[in-house]
Amino acid sequence: MSPTSRRTVLQAGAAAAATMALAGCSGTEDVLGLKRSVRIAVSWSSAELRAFHSVLDGLGPLDYPVEVVPLGDDISTAFGPRSTRRPDIVMLPQPGLVAQHLRDLESMPDDLADRGRARLWDELLVHDGTTYGVPFKTAHKSAVWYRPSVFKQVGVEPPKLWSDWLKLNRSLTRAGIRPLALAAGDGWVLTDFLENVLLGSSPPTYRALSTATHPRPSQQPAFAAALRLLGTMWSAPGTLAGGVERSLTQQFPDAIVEVFGYRRAAMVLASDFAEPVVHSFAADPADIGLFTFPSTSPGTAAPVVVGGDVMVLPKPATDDAKDLVRRLAVPTAVDPWIATGGFLADGRTTGYSPELTRLAEQLVTPGTSLQFDLSDRLGRLGDINGLWRVLTDFLVRIGNRGSDLVPDAVDAALAELKKVEH
Repeated sequence: MSPTSRRTVLQAGAAAAATMALAGCSGTEDVLGLKRSVRIAVSWSSAELRAFHSVLDGLGPLDYPVEVVPLGDDISTAFGPRSTRRPDIVMLPQPGLVAQHLRDLESMPDDLADRGRARLWDELLVHDGTTYGVPFKTAHKSAVWYRPSVFKQVGVEPPKLWSDWLKLNRSLTRAGIRPLALAAGDGWVLTDFLENVLLGSSPPTYRALSTATHPRPSQQPAFAAALRLLGTMWSAPGTLAGGVERSLTQQFPDAIVEVFGYRRAAMVLASDFAEPVVHSFAADPADIGLFTFPSTSPGTAAPVVVGGDVMVLPKPATDDAKDLVRRLAVPTAVDPWIATGGFLADGRTTGYSPELTRLAEQLVTPGTSLQFDLSDRLGRLGDINGLWRVLTDFLVRIGNRGSDLVPDAVDAALAELKKVEH
């Protein structure tokens, strides 16, 4: 999953203190020449970091200290020059980057290799028959949180089709309610939106772009068609709460507060990990609903875009690091995080809230149109200087300004994208 956003928003200076606060874990042992710590680099902060600490605490006594190193958006620096302070384990939030770091990574122990060969993950974590990572956390990126009271007030239901969603938005707008809070400050929210539309409208194109050595989305008619569909929603006057200006400055927690705290919008696209934020800021805890991204047309499968964090072992891996990966890979190890909410484990469908249980079940339902996060697989083309920026400019051109502007905005977006592709 593209990580900027939730990592940045939630950092809040907790990183350094949290690093040293882990129970029984500190870098002090290194200095004193005692047992060397196993250092884990993570991108999490604040509540997510605390939840991870609870997972480590739940492992019980270990034969070695553990030190958590919160790197936020700089998680890729974990693969930098080797030193005694270099991480032994990296919780990588963009599994698509594994292929770029094969020379830096140790293969997974044989007894864990099959965990990296699960559905979807194998394409990212297995190279030339060798497994280089195992999933720790799964993200369902096709979830839409909403306030049922608003839907009831207007007499609408969660949409079954993309066209239903557009009608729903028009009904809300006519009633004076802003349908959507958009966290455009987080580029990955914009790419998540587009990826769902593309996967729903043209699974073969999505698949081809995901696996291409040199993807060229600007040359794909289906990609342009997905942009037009997305533009139809974003451009509808009155759709975006606070207009483009507020959308551009708010990150996903801000957008959630807009819906459930300030009640200035009805819906927000936000992954499963948003669950604790939703419940923390909901003015009415009973007024929380969830639907998943609808099918684009009748008879087609609803899209489900998946992301997640994987455990990888930078070279050279110590026996203690391998031992800790084994312990964290035990299915029950993540129970403390699941108990706090906002956590899905690959293949597991029990132990969650009702909302997350529905998401977990969809991830394992046969016939689901399931694909991994496209922007994560596009490399630099999908990052902040690529698709993120292109979609931000696209939003600025059309947001709340009417559908007449969409065709030209699509052409401009494709032209921008083409420059990045070369």
